[in-house]
Amino acid sequence: MRSDIIIIGAGASGLMAAYSAAATLIDKGSSASVTLLEKMPRAARKVMITGKGRCNYTNLKSWQDFSPHIRSGSAFVRSAFHSLSPQSLVDFFASWGLESVVERGDRVFPSSHRASDVVDTLVNICLGKGVKIEYEACVQSVEKTPDGFSLTLSDSRKYLCRKLILATGGLSYPSTGSSGDGFLWAKALGHTITPTFPSLTALVPKGYKLTESKDRHIDRSTPLSELGEKLCGVQLKNIELSLNIGEQKTETLFGDIDFTDGGLEGPLGFQLSRKAVKAMINGAKVSLKLDLKPGVELTELTQRVLQLWKEVDADPRSKRLREKEKCRILLGKLMPWDLIPAFTQMNPGIMTLQRISRTKTKLWVNLNSIAACLKSWVFPIDGYVGYERAVVTAGGVSLDEVVSKNLSSKLCPCLYLCGEVLDIDADTGGYNLQLAFCTGSLAGRGAALSLLASEA
Repeated sequence: MRSDIIIIGAGASGLMAAYSAAATLIDKGSSASVTLLEKMPRAARKVMITGKGRCNYTNLKSWQDFSPHIRSGSAFVRSAFHSLSPQSLVDFFASWGLESVVERGDRVFPSSHRASDVVDTLVNICLGKGVKIEYEACVQSVEKTPDGFSLTLSDSRKYLCRKLILATGGLSYPSTGSSGDGFLWAKALGHTITPTFPSLTALVPKGYKLTESKDRHIDRSTPLSELGEKLCGVQLKNIELSLNIGEQKTETLFGDIDFTDGGLEGPLGFQLSRKAVKAMINGAKVSLKLDLKPGVELTELTQRVLQLWKEVDADPRSKRLREKEKCRILLGKLMPWDLIPAFTQMNPGIMTLQRISRTKTKLWVNLNSIAACLKSWVFPIDGYVGYERAVVTAGGVSLDEVVSKNLSSKLCPCLYLCGEVLDIDADTGGYNLQLAFCTGSLAGRGAALSLLASEA
């Protein structure tokens, strides 16, 4: 079987590449064929689960504000970004009947809040442009030929094409079909693969799971410990989180975190995970420092704790309470109630048991220690959740070997690459899908124009 342009992978970048290639060919009056091969039974399985099924598909920030959220390949993707900006992407979907809403942080969702609507829209516009989509078409091998490529499928069928676009994604969420095949094929075709690792993933505090890690990868299915059970489900807003690698503070962020069955997640946890995971892979010790009261200096917070303690102690209802119970009431005025058990377990110094005699002891509440721990609650990090639930894959095909203007390979003629197979990744918040869509669009157009030029 033959097709002028073949795209492997019907994810966000692959669907957009197929549409862009077919639309460009039609606009130029060409009848060349475009085929999209997808190993799974349905397109864009990973897109279907983004944004908890709501699909935060882009972020409306300008390039100046968007680019700092790109963790790798910022300068490289600038051309792709401007070729299909976030606003242009929103307008594109609107032109095909998919309306959008903008939420906090410039995040864009379909108005229906259904990821399936984004996927269905992309599939339908591809079909409308004459793209042939084959599902359960698992490519086993890719070989370069004098005039293009030869692809062998798992059912022994062969495809020949003149231009090939690799849109195979990375290694994250393998249940959606991401198995890293694109890295193997790109390497076989001469490309260098920058070492890959999970990013936008849960960081696992020491003692959070029943089994500690030997290689720093802790599977998400590992049961929670007593501490993990106490923390799981807690959500904290407007806090400050700092990442320490060794003894050095490397980054501090303000925002929200979530404790889940995986570990510490949420916007801040995800954003710091890339640097944290890379450091752990390289053998470094990693810890997170949580500031529950970032808007208050320690001196002021200490005075506030002292004043609250006086109020609790003076309350008539406290007369029959033990110091430990009064301490819990105090902490309830300083943090969410469901956080108190873990806070007291991880910060035992906030209470001191003094032996007065052989038979008597007295519990002292250390108010200064409470204030200090509120400002600096340290979580040594034992490991991280791997590709099984990481949002993206960091690393990939070296950008030095790809032309940024059209995403063609500098090493292998007629090859184009887009999306997560490239060494590009970004923060959570719609940034990664925007990169997938805009690089897919540019690669599809680049392949189509190259095909037309070869026919001229």
